[in-house]
Amino acid sequence: MAQIGFIGLGRMGGNMVARIKRDSDHEVVAFDFDVKAVGNATKKGAVGAKSLADLVKKLDAPRTVWIMVPAGDPTQETVDKLAKLLDKGDTIVDGGNSKWTDDMARAKVLKKQGINYVDVGTSGGVWGLEVGYCMMVGGPNVAIKRLAPFLDILAPPPDEEHGPGWGHMGPTGSGHYVKMVHNGIEYGMMQAYAEGFGLFEASEFELDNAKIAHLWMRGSVVRSWLCELAANAFEQEGNDLAALEPVVAESGEGRWTVEDAVEKRIPLPVITAALFTRYETQSRGDFAAKVNAALRAQFGGHAVQRRADG
Repeated sequence: MAQIGFIGLGRMGGNMVARIKRDSDHEVVAFDFDVKAVGNATKKGAVGAKSLADLVKKLDAPRTVWIMVPAGDPTQETVDKLAKLLDKGDTIVDGGNSKWTDDMARAKVLKKQGINYVDVGTSGGVWGLEVGYCMMVGGPNVAIKRLAPFLDILAPPPDEEHGPGWGHMGPTGSGHYVKMVHNGIEYGMMQAYAEGFGLFEASEFELDNAKIAHLWMRGSVVRSWLCELAANAFEQEGNDLAALEPVVAESGEGRWTVEDAVEKRIPLPVITAALFTRYETQSRGDFAAKVNAALRAQFGGHAVQRRADG
């Protein structure tokens, strides 16, 4: 049996704790500023903690603490507080959507204290509890070896052809870098689907979008999980997605991908256009934007803006 601390029990963090406890006998010590979220985790079999200090106290050395909080200041503040509580040989794991350059900077600071830092680019959204999470991992071998039992449980089951559903990408920062590019590709794929269905909406035919999306899942070269989710969205929201506002948010990864490409002089016309289209929807929308917003809600549980009369 292995042991891990988990900080951040929201939409993904809570499900990750639930998957670990459901599918293994590993011990999870869980903390969140939302007392109700901690209570939900304890109902799943986790050990609740009242504070960061209490969480660290309940873990045996060498400790591994997984952070699942919003990227940026919340993650940095949590890392800084943990650094004052942890000891040499302990490990901090960031499973959120941090920028890879932030990972590298944190690792450099923590290394002076002998604390390992691992970045895990996590894909799977709200469906991860059921089907598992694809995880792109960066960091030192010793820390990842200790983390592996949890990665094995969180990932989809391995198969003979492709192996486990997680992979060690390289040094600290590489995990989130690969996840960043993954999200940039996702932007482009979502935009292509959105534009196609947008053209259907403007056609002279009365087309059933859900029926088409389901049909494309039957042997078509454009079949994918996103196509399946498009079918779900049309079934749930209606063929014209009338209740949704045509506004598509962006959480950073697509922008970072484009910025890195500009820095390296690597052309990314599709991903860049998809990013700029998201910006455009924030001031002027169309049906394609509704499809895009509906897809984000389907795979990640992201909030959508609904019409006041919807």
